Amino acid sequence: MAEQNTARAFWVREPGRGAIVGETLAAPAEGEVRVRALYSAVSRGTESLVFRGEVPAELAASMRCPHQTGEFPGPVKYGYASVGVVEAGRGAAAEALVGREILCLYPHQDRYVVPAADVVPLPAGLPAERAVLAPNLETAVNGVWDSGAGVGDRVAVVGAGVVGSLVAWLCSATVGSEVLAIDPEPSRAEVAEALGFRWAPEAPRDFEADVVVHASATEAGLCTALELAGVESRVVELSWFGARPVSVPLGGAFHPRRITIRSSQVGRLPPERAPRWDHRRRMELALRLLREPALDALIRSESAFDDLPQVLETLAASSGGDVLCHRVVYRQPTEDEA
Repeated sequence: MAEQNTARAFWVREPGRGAIVGETLAAPAEGEVRVRALYSAVSRGTESLVFRGEVPAELAASMRCPHQTGEFPGPVKYGYASVGVVEAGRGAAAEALVGREILCLYPHQDRYVVPAADVVPLPAGLPAERAVLAPNLETAVNGVWDSGAGVGDRVAVVGAGVVGSLVAWLCSATVGSEVLAIDPEPSRAEVAEALGFRWAPEAPRDFEADVVVHASATEAGLCTALELAGVESRVVELSWFGARPVSVPLGGAFHPRRITIRSSQVGRLPPERAPRWDHRRRMELALRLLREPALDALIRSESAFDDLPQVLETLAASSGGDVLCHRVVYRQPTEDEA
């Protein structure tokens, strides 16, 4: 019988160095559940910045994830895409979740105890291995809301990583829309074909967008986004640059076209939706949308949990390329350990 009061977690010990660390796990208190992780996902952009120690000190509080332990730049336990199964619970609401597969915004850890209210059960028809995309899709939903993209709009998405591709997929489902994702990585053509939107390696000269969403996290990408924006259009900035300074070209057509640049951050709901929506309702929407099998095209690599220190070191040092969502797989107990 496996010990139920221990856990193993991934920590960023210091910028550029991670480790798997053993922890003592408390028994669930009233209203809490114990979760055994099945999968988690690396949020490549944000987690690379965290791993490299590039979270600005003035943004440390706003960049905390819900169950983060420690402080930037480290030691810190960070992450927010854990999918698991509830092993135990205390109290009627918690006990009702036992045996359910759930999503929790928890760091990379093989077992953990959280309030029952912090887990969201997966809907029928959603495989646990795909559910790791939910936080990215939640971010994309918020970005589409902030963009105001509607029926018949011509939408440009600059940067077809996971979030950018999900934005393009959501916008392409709008009747009459014309969606173009721009990314120099050739493998994005396969993703675009699977998800049903157009892709180009560079911006065409004849595409004047009603809405532009920037998700490349590069200065060049932001310049492209502004070039594509039409008169009185909106550029939504979904990238997070951390401590890097970014030059924004506000000359040229920026003023004559009266372009608006709007930030979008998943921590805040758009003001016009906040009276009716909350974070849980938005996450439940993301999980329902993830029942689409084509979205598996966004998960292009995976590794064992024990390999995560080396994997994050590699991801944080790379420029991107073919890597989209990286899935982490947790070892499942044998019959003797269960």
